[in-house]
Parts: sequence; C-alpha cells; structure tokens
Amino acid sequence: MTELAVQKHIDYVVNLNKHTRDYEYWLTEHLRLNGLYWGLTALFMLNAPDVLDKKDIVKYVLSCRDSRSGAFGAFPKHDGHLLSTLSGLQILVMLGELDTALTDEDKSGIIKFIKDNQLPDGSFQGDKYGEIDTRFVYNAISSLSLLGELTDDVVEPAVKFILRCQNFDGGFGLVPGAESHAAQIFTCLGSLAIADRLHYLSEEKQELLAWWLSERQQDSFNNSKEFEGGLNGRPEKLPDVCYSWWVLSSLSILKRVEWIDKDKLRRFILSSQDLETGGISDRPDNQVDVFHTVFGLAGLSLTGHPGLDAIDPVYCMPVSITSSLKKWKN
Repeated sequence: MTELAVQKHIDYVVNLNKHTRDYEYWLTEHLRLNGLYWGLTALFMLNAPDVLDKKDIVKYVLSCRDSRSGAFGAFPKHDGHLLSTLSGLQILVMLGELDTALTDEDKSGIIKFIKDNQLPDGSFQGDKYGEIDTRFVYNAISSLSLLGELTDDVVEPAVKFILRCQNFDGGFGLVPGAESHAAQIFTCLGSLAIADRLHYLSEEKQELLAWWLSERQQDSFNNSKEFEGGLNGRPEKLPDVCYSWWVLSSLSILKRVEWIDKDKLRRFILSSQDLETGGISDRPDNQVDVFHTVFGLAGLSLTGHPGLDAIDPVYCMPVSITSSLKKWKN
C-alpha cells in the first residue's frame, strides 16, 4: 500500500494561495471561503495547523462578512450565504477565535440571517434567492449549534422537513421526492445528530440506510479493478474520493463503519494521491484539488489511518476541537 504523503499534502495546501494570478483561482472565487475551511481542516488532520498565519486567516474571514445581511459570503463583497457562513464559523472555531473575532452584535446578525432563511415547512433556503436543499438545513443547524443558539423552534420544523426527504430505499435527497444521494444523507444525519434527534429514525430505517450506504463500495467498475474499494454517491456512478467522507461519516453516525472494507477504501484513497505535488484527486491519475484532499484525508481518518488527527463525523472538524463544544441538547 502507498504511504500517505503527509509533507507533500501540507506543502500543497500551503501553496494554494500562491497562485492568485491563475485563471483557476478566479474561476473558483465563489468557493474561496469554503476552500479555506477545507485547507485548514486538512492541515489540522495532518497535525500541522500552525503552518498558516492565524491573523491573516482571521482577517480574511472577516473580510468576507456581508455588511448588508450580516452573514459570510464566499469572497469579499459577495452576498451572504448559509454555505459560506458555516465555513466562516468553522474556521474561527478551529482557530479558537470565534468569541474574539465576532462581537455579540456580529453574532446576532448572523443568527438573524440564518433564522430568516427558514421557511414555513422547516426547510432552509441558502440565501434570499430561494434555492432549497437539505445541505442548507445542515448549514443552519450546525452554525446555530456552534454559536450556542440552536433552539427548539428551529429544530422541530427542520427535523420534520428532513424526515420528509427520506426515500423508500432508506436514503435522503435534497428535497422531498428527490433521488437518494450520499452527500444529502450526511447533511440529514448530521442535522439529526446535532439536534439530538437520531432516535426519530427507527432502528429498521437506520438498518436500511446503512445497507444503502454500504452498497456504495465498489468491487470493480465496468469489470475493471482500477477503482476497487472506492465509494460512489449513488448507484451506477464512478467511485469518487470525496464519498469516502460522505458515506463513512454517515456510517459513523449510525455506528456501522464496519459495514465497509476499510482496507480496500484506504488503498483507493492513497492511490489517488499526487506523490510529486501533493494533494488528492477524485480518483487515481486525475488532477488534485483541495476539496478531494480534505475529504480523502477525512475518509482515511474515519478508517483509523495512523498519523492523522481524528475527525468528528458530525461537525467535520477535528475531534480535538469539537470535544470542547457545548453541544446542544433538548
């Protein structure tokens, strides 16, 4: 089995921000704050959280605050959105700067933005433009939890919406009636776990869901052993390293990680590394990116791969950070 190229991956993340003249840098402007969260989380798992300047990170995060909505945008002067708001909060929490970087007034503005985007049916829109997705329920529930402001009036309708998104096969979609997808399953289970509502899923439904998730591991694809052990997000799709997180985190929440072959998954992830430049790609021999790097590392962490800091399967931050959170209980 190929070894994990720890220093190469650290160097890869550190060098990401040195390519600001590249077309690709500006093409991904709408993901910048998310990308910073992905990179920082990767560094924490690699036990190198201090290689980036904390003051510079905090300064950049605060520059992404949208003065009109009070929330975080993906890039300076971008509109606030639930996706980037959670990333901004996660970064500040990991750096231990949440209470020093944000005033009570700042936090109140963020809380108002989140709650104002909950709709009567319990769902959340990402921003004022109205897109609805179970991702945004997770963004809202997790953000309010990190701020210590998760309340029953938000939780109960959100949970009812999530339960409406579960399908006959046990999985969850982005809205009621939508196809089951591994990433949406994480957002739904993560929301239920944070809200202490996992018991709303019967044991029978949890078993069915865990079966669906375990079926995402591939013995082969199109009779090829090239992608053996990898996980896909839904039936008949190619395995992708990012699902090492979406599937394993969900199985971890359900306490059924042993339902997949962890050794085969490790081999698939490690074979997707770039051993020259660092970073991890979606599958072997493809171009690396920070998204697949962090979720590849997270997948390895959840399998117990040696040398990696443990990742929290609910909050997607290091356990060393989340263990001190005041988790909300009804």
